[in-house]
Amino acid sequence: MTADLLLALDQGTTSTRTIAFDAALTPRATAQEELPQHFPAPGWVEHEPEDIWRGSLATLRAALDGAGGDAARVAGIGITNQRETVLLWDRASGRCLHRAIVWQDRRTAAHCARLRAEGAETLLTERTGLLADPYFSATKLAWLLEEVPGARAAAERGALAFGTVDCFLLWRLTGGRVHATDATNAARTMLFDIRRGCWDEELLRLFRIPAPILPEVRDCAADFGTTEASLLGAAVPVRGMAGDQQAATVGQGCFEPGMVKSTYGTGCFALLNTGARAVASRSRLLTTIAYQLGGQRTYALEGAIFVAGAAVQWLRDGLGIIAHAAEAGTLAAQADPAQQVVLVPAFTGLGAPHWDAEARAAIFGLTRGSGRAELCRAALESVAFQTRDLVDAMRADWPEATETVLRVDGGMVASDWTMQFLADLLGAPVDRPSVRETTALGAAWLAGMQAGLCPPPGAATTHWRLDRRFMPAMTRAEAARRHAIWQDAVRRTLTR
Repeated sequence: MTADLLLALDQGTTSTRTIAFDAALTPRATAQEELPQHFPAPGWVEHEPEDIWRGSLATLRAALDGAGGDAARVAGIGITNQRETVLLWDRASGRCLHRAIVWQDRRTAAHCARLRAEGAETLLTERTGLLADPYFSATKLAWLLEEVPGARAAAERGALAFGTVDCFLLWRLTGGRVHATDATNAARTMLFDIRRGCWDEELLRLFRIPAPILPEVRDCAADFGTTEASLLGAAVPVRGMAGDQQAATVGQGCFEPGMVKSTYGTGCFALLNTGARAVASRSRLLTTIAYQLGGQRTYALEGAIFVAGAAVQWLRDGLGIIAHAAEAGTLAAQADPAQQVVLVPAFTGLGAPHWDAEARAAIFGLTRGSGRAELCRAALESVAFQTRDLVDAMRADWPEATETVLRVDGGMVASDWTMQFLADLLGAPVDRPSVRETTALGAAWLAGMQAGLCPPPGAATTHWRLDRRFMPAMTRAEAARRHAIWQDAVRRTLTR
């Protein structure tokens, strides 16, 4: 039987999804489960590792069943994942010592402040392209080794394994035979030298991380082993792996320097392909690995926004002013244009280009006439305003990006109102693809290329198709006026 299916496992922050694609990268079946989050203390965010595993396996099985149910037809699995989230487990039992500490978690803010005060951030940025922020994995891992009884001793004798979510899932899928990650996930740990392409000994000493707990680092398209036959009905090869934003970059076909994509999920993440050169940002963006194929690294400038779709979730679950996320765009269109309500959604601090872990959310401009519609508009506009800040920073760091088209994906791009406002504010076209789950699409393409089903990067843009282009309609003067109001609100929110 011909192996003509690809399974893309997309393990995200609030849900886990698997999509079965055919050899032409057309979706054939989808399965999804919500993933509960836990908030044991202010600023702390955790997942139960077994919830991650059960949801991943369940959606793999369900998507495979929806596509015909024959594991022998699967040419490869591609894994893509929420990045920076940390797990630490026992090699013998496979059980985690603690809940997963999620990328949004801010418990190590004081540790990061000490690193900055001691002047260590310069070294971190030179080696990893990152900043000293709780967002990244290293301080989370250091916290686990210090706070979980017996963890450090076990780690030093080689009894424990560390991994981000991709690595943990690979370990479970292969029955503990493979402890590996890919270059894009390794690049987000704050322990990986992105220019040399290896774990950095000096950084390991800085964070007191024992080297034996670290995974092997491979290309994004590689042979990562095979699944236990009992899991899916036959042993299936795992052939692709990338962090979610890098997978979306691949799924959006951003293979040429200067191309930009922005993904709108729980947070928002914009990546600008800078080719073979790791560009040092002067605007407090991140320098990261976009993808690694055939041992060759392609770099990107990245801007991270911690809260995008999560602001709409807050309207629904926190305030109860909408029943479904789709209502936000409808209400925003009905808002009083004379009101200037601004939401700075710093619920877990502010990301790029501010990097203020202590900032907290604030609403400005409320009047007695402000209601549901104005709050919905402010929440959606906050996503566009933050994106404008990122794009302005990218244009400063990479002048070639001044005329670029922004390719968008993620759940929020279904809102025509939001995408039009984004184009208006940027003064640039915004392209929405026909396949909006580009993160899963990228994971499928990586696995498919390794399996020989998909073409290499030079021809891979054939998998990207345009649904709609949003053209700017707002005057540049009005866009500048609106952005200035936003910037004033942000200045009032910052703590440093």
